[in-house]
Amino acid sequence: MATTSHPTDTSSGAGQQLRHGQLTARSVWRFFAATFVLSWGLGALVVTFMDEVESWFGPMGYTNPAFILMVYAPGLIGVFMVWRHYGVGGLRAFFRRFTLWRMNAGWWLLLLLGMPAVFYGGAVVAGTADDFPFDPWYGVLPALLPAFLIGPIEELGWRGVALPLLQRRFAPLWAGLILGLVSATWHAPAFLMSGTKQSAWSFWPYFFGVIAIGLILTAMFNAAGGSLLVAFLFHAQMNGPAWPDAQPWDMLGFVVVAAVVVWANRATMLSRLSGSTEVLLVPDSDPRPRAVSG
Repeated sequence: MATTSHPTDTSSGAGQQLRHGQLTARSVWRFFAATFVLSWGLGALVVTFMDEVESWFGPMGYTNPAFILMVYAPGLIGVFMVWRHYGVGGLRAFFRRFTLWRMNAGWWLLLLLGMPAVFYGGAVVAGTADDFPFDPWYGVLPALLPAFLIGPIEELGWRGVALPLLQRRFAPLWAGLILGLVSATWHAPAFLMSGTKQSAWSFWPYFFGVIAIGLILTAMFNAAGGSLLVAFLFHAQMNGPAWPDAQPWDMLGFVVVAAVVVWANRATMLSRLSGSTEVLLVPDSDPRPRAVSG
């Protein structure tokens, strides 16, 4: 599943103006700061006034509007920064990255089958493999909607803006570690809110698991040429409502998978030339990997 990709530098006219706008490698730190201010600031208010929030919006949980807004913070900040620096045309070029889907079949197998297998492998160790939270089984179908429309919105910021900007300065391994560390820290307030899944979990396995998951997605993201579609699908898999609760063993499993992925792709993970660095996909660019090998 090793890949080699190169940013596209040849462009002209409007495409060149969009691609080489005001978002730079330094912009990522403003993105991080704004994300934490919005999300953690709102989180502090929610924790302080938990009784009032739950009386207005219902029990704290994955579909509580206040919680959703906190989760949306990275995506909202990312989209705002793209609009602020590139306008409506820039937003169109940004969302065009959802059209990128080509990557090695091995990556698709890892995404669609490998990641769920980690959850079930962890559940076997935890003794929860037979747990299925929906009865009848088709109750899972409406639960898929929030899995696709809540958590994955984060990726408009994390992989939409932050990772491409980080990879302008760092090799994918270091960019993925930085983003994973920031993202894992950003999730910490969820452990303080009763009603969230994290409130019942151990913090440190989850923390390192999020970093590991970020490294896996970094390699996959670059293999797909900076695809927002792949990032969304990956995040949705992580939030799959049908997977059994296998904490902390699933997180430890992801750490092992991340180590294998990084080792198998060490040449590209350590090369600054292999990371996707474009925030926008303009019509005359093609950020897909130039060469893909098994």
